[in-house]
Amino acid sequence: MRCTTILLVLVGFQFWLISNGAIVNSLENVDWWQKAVFYQIFPRSFKDSDNDGIGDIPGIIQKLDHFVDAGVDAIWLSPIYKSPMVDGGYDISDYRDIAPEYGTLDDFKKLLEDAHERKLKVVLDFVPNHSSDQHIWFKKSINKEEGYNEYYLWADAKYDSEGNRGPPNNWLSVFQNSGWTWNEQRGQYFFHQFTNKQPDLNLRSKMVQKEMKDIMTFWLNMGVDGFRVDAVPHIYEDEQLRDEPIDPNSGVIDPNNYDYLKHIYTKDQPKTFELVYDWRNFLDNYTAVNGGDTRIFMTEAATNIDKVARYYGTADGSQLGAHFSFNFYLIGLTDYNRPMDIKYTVDAWQSSLPSIYTLNWLTGNHDNHRVASRVSPRNIDGYNMMVMFLPGISITYMGEEFGQEDGEVTCEQGQDPSAVNNCTTFNQTSRDFERTPYQWDDSINAGFNEGAPTWLPVSKKYKYTNLENQREMSRSHYKVYQQLIKIKSLLRSANTLTVYQSDADILQLRRSSEGGDNEYFFLFNMGEDVKTMPIQDVTDEACLVLVSSVDAEYLPGDKIFNEDITLKPGDSFICKLLLV
Repeated sequence: MRCTTILLVLVGFQFWLISNGAIVNSLENVDWWQKAVFYQIFPRSFKDSDNDGIGDIPGIIQKLDHFVDAGVDAIWLSPIYKSPMVDGGYDISDYRDIAPEYGTLDDFKKLLEDAHERKLKVVLDFVPNHSSDQHIWFKKSINKEEGYNEYYLWADAKYDSEGNRGPPNNWLSVFQNSGWTWNEQRGQYFFHQFTNKQPDLNLRSKMVQKEMKDIMTFWLNMGVDGFRVDAVPHIYEDEQLRDEPIDPNSGVIDPNNYDYLKHIYTKDQPKTFELVYDWRNFLDNYTAVNGGDTRIFMTEAATNIDKVARYYGTADGSQLGAHFSFNFYLIGLTDYNRPMDIKYTVDAWQSSLPSIYTLNWLTGNHDNHRVASRVSPRNIDGYNMMVMFLPGISITYMGEEFGQEDGEVTCEQGQDPSAVNNCTTFNQTSRDFERTPYQWDDSINAGFNEGAPTWLPVSKKYKYTNLENQREMSRSHYKVYQQLIKIKSLLRSANTLTVYQSDADILQLRRSSEGGDNEYFFLFNMGEDVKTMPIQDVTDEACLVLVSSVDAEYLPGDKIFNEDITLKPGDSFICKLLLV
C-alpha cells in the first residue's frame, strides 16, 4: 500500500544550527541479514522471458547474474502465487502454487537452486491478512462448510428504522468506501481492508493460524530464505466491531475516504503484535531444527514509529518479532527536504528502536513513486549513498541502482485497483507509475521482452536511461551503486554514526570505529547553490575519496588535504580519514 506523509519533517527549521546525534551498533554476532543489501523485484515488471508482455520467473533466472554484478545479498520477490491478479498478486487464490503467467513450481525450484549457487538469498512476500475471493477457503466459508465457517470475518447486517440493510459498522477500506461487502448466498457481510476481491482472513481462528504456518513450512522446505509479511498492521480487528471515531485532524471531509477515520479498531491491534512474536518463534524453531542460515522474517508496517518498533519485539528483547520491520520514514523524500529533516528522521528512528535491534533504510518500493522521480537527477547518487552509508540493512527497489524514473501511464492504461476507478485522481493515487517495466537496454521495449505489448507501458525514457548504457559509461549511477556496496562492507568496522548539521544545505554523516582508527565521512549538497566549506569543518586530518556522485568535482582516489571543499548542487561523496 502507498505510504503517505511518512517523512518526519522538522517544524521550525533553524539555519546554521550545529548539532549531532550518535548511533552505536554492536559488531558482535552480526548475522547475514544484519549487513545485507536486499533487492526488491516486482516480478510482473522485471523480465519477460516468453514475450507475453508479463515478467516471469524464468526471466528472473536469466538475470540472476545482474544481482551478482551489482553486489546485492538477497532478492525479495513481490507475490508470485496463483492469483486472479486484481491487485498485483496480493489477492492469492492458492498459497502453494505459482501464478501460471509467472511459471511453475519447477521454475521456482530452479530459481532457488541457481540463486543459491550464486550465494544469493531468496525471500518471498507472504500475505496473511487476506486471500482472493476465488480461494477455495472463501467459497467453502460462503457455504458455511464445516471447519471453514470462521475462516473469514463475517458479520450480520444492521437495519435502519425503515428496514434498509446496511453494513455492521463504519469501517472503511484502505482503497476507500465501506470495508464491508454483502454476500447474498451466505446472507452476511464480509470485511475487506483492501478491495472487495480480497476478503480478510480471520486470524483469530486456530485453523487459519495453522494454515499460515503450514504455508510457510511448505516454502521453507522448498528452500526459501524467509518472508516479507505484507500489511501486518491490518491483520486483526476489534472483536466487538465498534465504530471508529472521526479523525478531526486529518483535514478530510469525505466520509468514504480512509483517512476520515481514526483506525483504532482496525489497525495495530494488540493481538497483531502477539501473532508476529509467535511467527518469529516459529521461524527460529524451524532454523534450529533444520539447520542452515537464519530464515529472515521482515514485516511491512506503515504505521507510527512507536508501533513499528513494537513489531521488532519488546524493548528488553524478551519477546522477538520481526528481524526487521521496514523503515518507511525516508520514503517521502523530495527536493524540498533538507539535511535537518534527515537528521530529525534518523534521530527519531534510532531513539524509538532499542539498540538490540537492527536499523534498516530505504527510499522507494512498489507502492511509492520512484526516488529518481521525486528528486532531481543530480541527487540520485546522494540518496543511494545515504542509504548505503547509514548503519544496518539497505533495501533497493529494482531500477534504483541506475536511477530509473517513474513511467508514463494514463488512467486508461492503468492496472492499479486503488486508482483506476477515478481518472480525476489517478495521477495522485496510482501505483502504476513505479511499476512500469525494468529498463535493461535501448532495444525494443527496453529489453524487457522481444516486442509484445507490455502489461504496463515501457517508459519513454528508456532510450537514454537503462542499465546497459550505464554499464558502458565511465561514470554512471550504476557504477556508483556498485562501489557503494563494496564500501558498505568496509563501514562495518565503523559502528558509530554521527549526524552533523553545520550548514543548512549540506548533509554530513560520520562513521567511526570505537578506537577511532577507521573513520569515514559522507557529504551531500542538497541545496540549490554551490557550497564551499573548509576541510576543518569535516576533519582536522586529510581525506581519501572512496566514491563520488557522477558529476562531482572529486573522483575516487582523490586526496583532500588542507583546502576548501567545493560541492555543486547534488554533489556527494564518501571519504576515509587519513592520519597524517
